[in-house]
Amino acid sequence: MDDINTKILERLERVVDTLQDNSIKMGQLLAVHNEKLDKQDRIDAVLFEKIESVHREVNRQSSEIKAGCERDIRKVDDRLRIIEKKMWTIFGALSIISFVVSPVGQRVVGTILTPASEVSILE
Repeated sequence: MDDINTKILERLERVVDTLQDNSIKMGQLLAVHNEKLDKQDRIDAVLFEKIESVHREVNRQSSEIKAGCERDIRKVDDRLRIIEKKMWTIFGALSIISFVVSPVGQRVVGTILTPASEVSILE
C-alpha cells in the first residue's frame, strides 16, 4: 500500500510541478501581452495626435483658400462694377452724340446755339 501511496504522491508532485510551470509560463505570456498592449496604446496616442495635427492643418489651409477665394471674388466684382459704370457712361455719351447728329437734334441744337437774328430795315 505504501508503494501505491508513493506512486500517487509522486504523480501529484509531477502534476503540481507541471501546474507551477504552466502558471509561470502563463504569467510570462500575460506580461508579454500587457507589454504589447502598452506599446499599442503609445502607438495609438501618437497616431491620434498625428491625425489631429493633420486635421488642424487641413482646416487652416481650407480657411486660407476660402479667404483667398472670397478676396478674388470681391476683386472681380469690383472690376465688373467699374466696367459696368464705364459701359453706361459710353452708352450715355453715344446716345447724346447720336441725338445731336440726328436731324431732330440738329434743329434743337441749331435753335439753341444760333442767336436770334435781329431784323433791321434800312431806309
